[in-house]
Amino acid sequence: MSNIVAIVGRPNVGKSTLYNRLTESRKAIVDDQSGVTRDRHYGVAEWIGKQFTVIDTGGYVAHSEDVFEAAIREQVIIAIEEATVILFMVDVTTGITDLDDSIADLLRRSKKPVLVIANKVDNNKLLDDIHQFYSFGLGEIYSISSMTGSGTGELLDEVVSHFQEVDEEPSLLPKYAIVGRPNVGKSSLINALIGKDRNIVTPIAGTTRDSIHIHYNQFGHEFMLIDTAGLRKKTKVKENIEFYSVMRTIKALEEADVVILMIDAVEGMESQDVNIFHLAEKNKKGVVILVNKWDLIEKNNKTTKVFEDEIRQRLAPFSDVPVVFTSVTEKQRIFKAVEAASKVFENKTKKIPTSKLNDTLLPIIENYPPPALKGKYVKIKYITQINASSPMFAFFCNLPQYIKEPYKRFLENKLREHFDFSGVPIQIYFRQK
Repeated sequence: MSNIVAIVGRPNVGKSTLYNRLTESRKAIVDDQSGVTRDRHYGVAEWIGKQFTVIDTGGYVAHSEDVFEAAIREQVIIAIEEATVILFMVDVTTGITDLDDSIADLLRRSKKPVLVIANKVDNNKLLDDIHQFYSFGLGEIYSISSMTGSGTGELLDEVVSHFQEVDEEPSLLPKYAIVGRPNVGKSSLINALIGKDRNIVTPIAGTTRDSIHIHYNQFGHEFMLIDTAGLRKKTKVKENIEFYSVMRTIKALEEADVVILMIDAVEGMESQDVNIFHLAEKNKKGVVILVNKWDLIEKNNKTTKVFEDEIRQRLAPFSDVPVVFTSVTEKQRIFKAVEAASKVFENKTKKIPTSKLNDTLLPIIENYPPPALKGKYVKIKYITQINASSPMFAFFCNLPQYIKEPYKRFLENKLREHFDFSGVPIQIYFRQK
């Protein structure tokens, strides 16, 4: 079960600064990938060995004054529904405002764990000022300075104490999640796949309250489909439709083995698609890109290749991903998506015998050894696959610290070239021999 921590509060209390501090250990989702918006709203963080997703709600608020409070209010409601823990941030230097009061009112009625964070406590003189926030009736107040990081350790200890553990038997069937921005065709794809004959579908209560797991068993394919589409009426504020869909997508993505990322052929790949792709990659999930509404595009003999090349450019450096062009309304190539997902799942769970790895890669390494550093030569002597849920390889050598990123990328490309890991992130470790 995914754990999501949402930071809520009115503008300018320091939500983004805390978000950056929490995610910096692993860098935010998208580092400096080209084509990705500067505002990174969700990323992966880790504390005492527990990994979780952090969402900064601030980035989603519309800038027009008239919908400001409505947008914030809606985000808090969505956060209450979807997050595991809610961090309600207030500013000790300005005290309690009407907007703080109305957010607190919503949070008091929620059944989720809410931690009140008094931010900008940059010196001890301000500590006495945090007591005013007890009037919210939300329990303990955590004083922090998101700028310097003081107080965040105690806060995170409390945050992870509320995390939910997975207490169910994992299904042995592969799990595929269909994700994408609103109105890209997710519901239509699910309906087209399962057809009118609903008796082949067994809805099984999912690990989360409201993502539905559908047991699919047709045409020689059997898997669980995680349906995140169309489960809630859309909100009136456009930014919050995006925000809601991101929250829902992250939950589905963390449960899945393979993520089928649908993009709109007319609109092309947008920054949110790229963000979700990199989140899937960070979480070591298999990925298939599904380009829907392909029937609406005027085509010549080069259109598909040009479009595919553009997508791979946006996804670099991990661009070894199957791309399937479909039209759900015309039912064109929809089962190709299922076949691609099955192949990616097979690649994700593939185990390469140690002897085959060494016989294939050691001669290549001998011909193209790692560059010498400070007059010292790195010798890779042995390779093995580590037992894990996605492909991980250990390269044993004399000086692991001298191997740099370009050579690591070279080895990854050779693994992909010889063993087909299309659609799956590969992890490579260098260990002392």
